[in-house]
Amino acid sequence: MSPDGLTLIGRLGLAAIRDAGWRADAIGGLTLGADPIAYAISYASAATAEPLRAFTVRKEAKTHGTGRLIEGPFARGDRVVVIEDVITTGGSALKAIEAVRAAGGRVIGVLALVDRQEGGREALERTGVTVVSLARAAEILPLVPSAAEGERAD
Repeated sequence: MSPDGLTLIGRLGLAAIRDAGWRADAIGGLTLGADPIAYAISYASAATAEPLRAFTVRKEAKTHGTGRLIEGPFARGDRVVVIEDVITTGGSALKAIEAVRAAGGRVIGVLALVDRQEGGREALERTGVTVVSLARAAEILPLVPSAAEGERAD
């Protein structure tokens, strides 16, 4: 959530969405992991011809107020890219996909910051969506010092 990180992720995420050919209206995912990524991409898109609105999917609907599961400028009929910070099992993105579809949105893809390569991508693709990740675990793990070298690798 640093300014540098948000600036970088916003630009990279927006480029990945455009490179995938996704013509989205809105982006968002399950709180809290997807929130800063979606907001950064939305902000990066503000000066473009096709700005993206960002929304948040709650883990469960509130029992008071509007009682909505999706908060923010999401509208029925929106073409949506679901955002995920890290794909492991795909569970968080699957919850977001279900919420968007139940609210009348059309999920056109999933954008993840990191795919841990533990079966989550495949679980998501079985729902009929394409998954794009900015990085895979195999690309990152060689860069992380091992515990054997006396440093924590968390």
